[in-house]
Amino acid sequence: MSDKEPLLKKHNKLLNDNDGDNENKNGSDWRQYFNRQKTDAKNKKLDDETIQTTKDIPVGVLQLFRFADRIDILLITTALCFMLGDIVCALTTLILFGRITGLFATTSFSIDCHNQYQNLTSTIINNSVCPFGIDLNPLNYDRLHKLCHYDNKIVSSTLSPLTPLFRENVMHIVYLLFGVSVLAFLCTYLNYICWTTATKRQTSRMSILLFQSLIQRNMTYLDINQTTQYNSKLFTNIEKIKNGMGFEFVLVVELSIIMIFSIIICFIINWQLSLIMSCILPVVVGSSLMFAKVITKETEEQLSTYSKAEQIAQEVFSSLRTVLSFNGSKYQQKQYEKELKLNEWSTVRKDIAFGTFFGWLFFMNFLVYSIGFTFGSILMSDETHPTLTITEILIVVNMFAQALVYFNLVSPFFLSISEAQGAAVSVFRLIDEAHDENINEREILQENISDERFISNINGDIEFDNVTFSYPSRENLTALNNLKLIARANQTTALVGSSGCGKSTCISLLLRYYEPSSGRIMIDGQLIAHYKIKQFRQNIGVVSQEPVNF
Repeated sequence: MSDKEPLLKKHNKLLNDNDGDNENKNGSDWRQYFNRQKTDAKNKKLDDETIQTTKDIPVGVLQLFRFADRIDILLITTALCFMLGDIVCALTTLILFGRITGLFATTSFSIDCHNQYQNLTSTIINNSVCPFGIDLNPLNYDRLHKLCHYDNKIVSSTLSPLTPLFRENVMHIVYLLFGVSVLAFLCTYLNYICWTTATKRQTSRMSILLFQSLIQRNMTYLDINQTTQYNSKLFTNIEKIKNGMGFEFVLVVELSIIMIFSIIICFIINWQLSLIMSCILPVVVGSSLMFAKVITKETEEQLSTYSKAEQIAQEVFSSLRTVLSFNGSKYQQKQYEKELKLNEWSTVRKDIAFGTFFGWLFFMNFLVYSIGFTFGSILMSDETHPTLTITEILIVVNMFAQALVYFNLVSPFFLSISEAQGAAVSVFRLIDEAHDENINEREILQENISDERFISNINGDIEFDNVTFSYPSRENLTALNNLKLIARANQTTALVGSSGCGKSTCISLLLRYYEPSSGRIMIDGQLIAHYKIKQFRQNIGVVSQEPVNF
């Protein structure tokens, strides 16, 4: 709300416009789900006067780990080593699964052929009645079977000699799978411990640095910028960063590597079939990048609107008596609803994009099976590819399909990483601003300041010499104009005047919360700017209008 427009006037305007807005609301709301520009333009009609800031620089994935120290790097390196063990176990499992599936298929086909041969032999030998001296067998059956006649006795075949060998091969693969599962358990367990420990250390360091950066801001910065949204930066944004760079990040890297090596192994096994199936990879990767960009943009919008809504709620509840006394409840409600409305549209757009992407990946996953088995059967029946077996087809198709399944699993984790990148933009900017001397009082956090101008006591005349001052947030209004004032030592001096005449402003200038636009402030003829801020304030006791003990 503008300072030039009274709260009551703004409140009445909102009440009068409320009915007109409701008439056209139902017919246009659904369009706002898909149109960012129109939505933002409509919901900014009741905008407060905000200060334009510089555009935030996007945060890369690797920049999320910029606060890692040597111990964190060691933990991350150890976790990556265990992650490589996980990758080897996963790839080995896929290959063994394809082999055992192919073994079942080929053995079943071989046993069926053997049974048919045994049944034919048993029928010839046991069901035939031939003249003396004629003994039928598979070699002379076509030539001599017409000389014999048959009865109805049927003798079943014996057990296939392939069965013992089949069991031996299956159990060999089963033992390998059991060993791989034990190794995968150990690698995953140790990987999780090392990575989450490193993540917790880094996010804790971020929180401390962010708090230190915010607590040393000067009053000029706090007047220009809304400080109530910093609470969400300390908790909500840090939590999103923690989720994005935590174990979910490891899963993204691990599953991505598994997908890449799965495709490489498929090309090694049979490059013709793999080349045909890889035609869908550019479509999957391209769509993923497109959806990730949309999700990241909407996440940044969500975090921004949440901070503004939280800021409004905190301001209202901290000054609830003032809001009620001016009948400002309706106005504050509209402001709060406006920010939540922006977040609603952004959430719906993000969910639509994510749902579409997830369904698209499932479609591509089923398409892999169709393409793989169709062209696999064609290549297998082709005389130019006599070496292609059913086991190779099963391994290639299964690894390609599993790669897309992993891509489906990675999709939600990509969302977490995108949210972490969006949350890190404002957090890292605030942390980096700690080195800007124009907006910080860096001396207040320094310990054991040694200076030749150290003052242990102040007991002298306080003089304001032609001091002129305007608040940074209201530069067009002059708070003090050529003020000349002397407060004598060991005497009581009272500043008396109406509200807003500059009494508190004088104390703020004396404590060096602000610097005067012109003029000088001195104690015993010494400019207060010559003293260190921390030392100077340690020698002045102030009880504000709203005292807070801590």
